[in-house]
Amino acid sequence: MSDYEKMEFRKYTGKAERDKYLNILKGILSGISIDEEIGQKEIDELSNWCSLLGEYSDKTPFNELLPIISDALSDNILTPEEIEDINWVIDNFISKKRNNYYDPITHGLQNLQGLLHGIFADNYITDDEIKLLKKWINKNDYLIGYYPYDEISTLLTSILSDGIITDDERNILKVYFSEFIDKDSSIEIDFKEIEQLKNDYTIEGICSVCPEINFEDKTFCFTGASTKATRKDFETLIPSLGGLFSNSVTKKTDYLIIGDNGNTCWAYSCYGRKVEQAISQRKKGQKIIILHENDFWDAVEDNK
Repeated sequence: MSDYEKMEFRKYTGKAERDKYLNILKGILSGISIDEEIGQKEIDELSNWCSLLGEYSDKTPFNELLPIISDALSDNILTPEEIEDINWVIDNFISKKRNNYYDPITHGLQNLQGLLHGIFADNYITDDEIKLLKKWINKNDYLIGYYPYDEISTLLTSILSDGIITDDERNILKVYFSEFIDKDSSIEIDFKEIEQLKNDYTIEGICSVCPEINFEDKTFCFTGASTKATRKDFETLIPSLGGLFSNSVTKKTDYLIIGDNGNTCWAYSCYGRKVEQAISQRKKGQKIIILHENDFWDAVEDNK
């Protein structure tokens, strides 16, 4: 037993950990099967991930779930029917209200984490997987405003905008996906390659795509240079629409506007301290939305 497993506090976190693993597992299954092609590397990755749940093997529902998965993978083939059977056990357990530890948002974000792992399970991301992930993102728009949904949504929108997926864009996705995969849980993903790629690609500071913007009692902050207004203009305009303006990013910030002037590659660029603070707050669970200036002005027009 590891030192972590011996820690007293884990008796209070067991339910949370169980639900988290179920949601991630459901996401992994969706990811490896999203293009309806499941290769040996994906099967090996799933088998390895499940093997790490040994401490739960005698606990519900893993005492039922893990043998089903083991039996399904015994012939190195995972059929749609077998995936459906596995998901039935997961859904049946999670749907029981008394066992549902997390709220729907957390469930969705954990599914997304598993989905990214599943898509990347064979150490490659295909064009079809990228396009199908974008469909999943569009379908699950109840996650708008939460990290990393917005970042992934914007990244995919930018990559797919010209209908061509380049090797650079594929590498950007590999780097970003790797942020949500525990390297100790993977045997197929090449994290040495990922570390090399990180030297070449910077992807933080991504703005939301077509965000819903509400002004009433919401706090806005601005960074960069605007194409249409001075900082003083923002300080006057936002309160006139019912919002609040702040010169710094805090826990109370709802929106961070990124100025458009000179920022031609805003989808991938990092814009300094305020953006880093906003990203940090989002990673902690704060629903702060990072706006491109164009979306802000569209919202202003809609509120006139």
